[in-house]
Amino acid sequence: MAHMLPLIPAFPLIGFLIVGLFGKNLPKTVTGGIASLAVLASFVVSVLVFGEISSTHHAVESQMFTWLKAGDWNIGFSLMADQLSGWMMLIVTGIGFLIHVYSVGYMHDDEGFHKFFAYLNLFVFSMLLLIMGSNFLILFFGWEGVGLCSYLLIGFWYDNAEYGKAARKAFIMNRVGDLGLLLGIFLMFTQFGSVNFSDVFQPELVASKDPGVITAICLLLFVGAMGKSAQIPLYTWLPDAMAGPTPVSALIHAATMVTAGIYMVVRSNVLYSASPDAMAVVAGVGLATSLFAAVIGLRQNDIKKVLAYSTVSQLGLMFLALGMGAYATAMFHVTTHAFFKALLFLGSGAVIHALHGEQDIRNMGGLRKMLPFTYAIMLIGTLAISGFPLLSGFFSKDEILEQVYLNGGTLLWGISLISALITVTYMSRMLFVAFHGEFRGTHEQAHHLHKPGLSMAVPLGILAVLSVFGGLLNTPHFLHLPSPQWMAEWLKPVLDHAHGAADAHGGGHHDSGLALQLMAVATVLSLAVMGGCWWIYSQKKHLPVSDAAQEGFTKVVAGKFYVDELYDWLFVRPTEYLSRFLHDVYDRLVVDGLVNGLGKGVVALSGQLRKLQTGNIETYLLGMVLGASALLAVLYML
Repeated sequence: MAHMLPLIPAFPLIGFLIVGLFGKNLPKTVTGGIASLAVLASFVVSVLVFGEISSTHHAVESQMFTWLKAGDWNIGFSLMADQLSGWMMLIVTGIGFLIHVYSVGYMHDDEGFHKFFAYLNLFVFSMLLLIMGSNFLILFFGWEGVGLCSYLLIGFWYDNAEYGKAARKAFIMNRVGDLGLLLGIFLMFTQFGSVNFSDVFQPELVASKDPGVITAICLLLFVGAMGKSAQIPLYTWLPDAMAGPTPVSALIHAATMVTAGIYMVVRSNVLYSASPDAMAVVAGVGLATSLFAAVIGLRQNDIKKVLAYSTVSQLGLMFLALGMGAYATAMFHVTTHAFFKALLFLGSGAVIHALHGEQDIRNMGGLRKMLPFTYAIMLIGTLAISGFPLLSGFFSKDEILEQVYLNGGTLLWGISLISALITVTYMSRMLFVAFHGEFRGTHEQAHHLHKPGLSMAVPLGILAVLSVFGGLLNTPHFLHLPSPQWMAEWLKPVLDHAHGAADAHGGGHHDSGLALQLMAVATVLSLAVMGGCWWIYSQKKHLPVSDAAQEGFTKVVAGKFYVDELYDWLFVRPTEYLSRFLHDVYDRLVVDGLVNGLGKGVVALSGQLRKLQTGNIETYLLGMVLGASALLAVLYML
């Protein structure tokens, strides 16, 4: 089975080359079909590898070639599939395939159709390298690859200047995080003499190192995770990334790329579990991000911006679980979040597509009657992320709250519960304002309304099923359902060496009565909040006020706490002023002055020397005599 491992990233790479080189001259259905089949082929091989891991309980590794060699030190380009990367492979290729199929219909009228699918294939290739690499250099190679693809896809409609700025913002902020990741890899190499996972992730070896150095490595790696997974203070790029086409939001900014930081921390669980200080930082940043982004989401009216801040908030909850040492719990929420957030983004894409580009929920309304299928999709996604009983988000979010209560105390549990309830609030607000009440759009929009085509509807239906039943992957023991804590048991070989504060394999081994009480409290409060939102926005038909009418703290929240403005004042404007100064003063006066001055000097000198060429033979003879005299004088003096 090891010989099949390279095929998994190879198929999307081949698809990228074919579509990128020849897609412009092919029919769009053929181009989309080739790109989609490339990812489907990767998914099929991933399933076969997953089955091999399941039957043998051993990782599959493929040594391809020596990548870097210096003396006795060498790094091989090798791929690995164990319980963790095997599961991520299914998520990336499975959901990636659904989004590719969806995009065939969504992007059909776009002039850059073939470029879009080439970029999608390149992204899947890069993401697979990230999760399948057996060392940190291959991980970093894939890490940078998804960053590049993110830039290309966010700025896909580059004719719009604002979209171009959003792409640059994402690229630059990710570079800040990537510098931290790279420094962490360098420090790791100086301490361990290797960046191979098998060499570094040895508990006895890690325990023999200076705890302060291990903490430094973990924090530097976490800086990279903060950038890629949009945590405070490197989170502002993700909401702006909604400038890209909606399938991009679903693939990159909901299901795969933004979870790269989660994957990296889980992969490095041996290091993080050996550093309580680093774990505390991870938990603190995750909790702060979750609450902060959730509050901002309360006053967003762009349907994709609501989902974007929801993504930031949910990623914060995942990092909170990681900080508690509950690695399997975090991966469980990564999985369910991939299901329902991809569903929500693609569902919002169906709404935007039907309304001819409209994204403001205040200009929608009444869509549940006009778009019943899309409404059902968005309802399922909203209920799942809100933690409605027995849906996927219900189990994963409850498990996070339980882990926080057991290992972080009542205060942290209360704050994380508030964040979860705020999530219910803004998601319910979005659903009821957009789909209930009367239609508030234009006559042209009402005329343009249409249900999604088959290529869009089928992926939505599959994701809806996964959003409903995805929670069965890791149900708690006290519910006495088949295969309780399946995912925790599946990931156990990867997490066996973790010795953090919490049970690394997730919940289920604690007091069932307490777990049931915590679940009941969270569920009752969530249903109450959802009911209140239904009363306010559906029955009372309350509508969000205009931006100009915002005032007080509400205006601050609607302005996203002016963090973008602060960053603009602290970093962007000084950089622009410095760049302008260097251009106008240093570049033009100093550099150009020096270069142009040398040129003018040569011209001036040649102009004077040219006067010696008079054409008069007497002058030339005089010059020869003077030259000969000068030579004789020099020889005499020597």
